[in-house]
Amino acid sequence: MELYSKLKDMKILLIDDDEWIRDSLTIFLDGEGCHLTAFETAEEAIQAIEKDRYDIVISDYKLPGMDGLEFFRFIRRSHPHAIKIVITAYGNEDVASEAKRIGINALIEKPFTTQTIEKSLSQLIEVYEKQGDIVPSS
Repeated sequence: MELYSKLKDMKILLIDDDEWIRDSLTIFLDGEGCHLTAFETAEEAIQAIEKDRYDIVISDYKLPGMDGLEFFRFIRRSHPHAIKIVITAYGNEDVASEAKRIGINALIEKPFTTQTIEKSLSQLIEVYEKQGDIVPSS
C-alpha cells in the first residue's frame, strides 16, 4: 500500500494511557515498517518531543495529568507542520471545536479500527503533500 511507503520515512508519536491501544498500534505499524514511538502520558512525550522531531502526532484526549489538547497546545510551536490527530471516547462539540481551533487535523472516536487510522492518515498525508508541508524528519 502506498500509505506505508510514505509512512516508512516519517516518525510517528503516539500517546495513550490504554496499554492495549499502545501495544496494538505499535505492533501493527511496526509490522508495516513504520517508526512509532509510544508513551503513556503527555509528560513522557514532552521529554521525547524536546529531543526529536515527529511528522505525525497521535494523542488520546483523556490522559492522566496533561490531557491531549493541552499537549497539542504545548507543542504547537515546536511541531507546526506535524499531522496532529486526537483519539477520544469523549467526543463532543466542545472537544471537536477546541481541537479544530488549536490546529488538530483529525478527531477519531473510540472505538476505532486500524482501517480508520489508515484512512485518516492517507487523507491527511495527501492534503499535506498538496500543500507542500510534508518533509519527513528522517
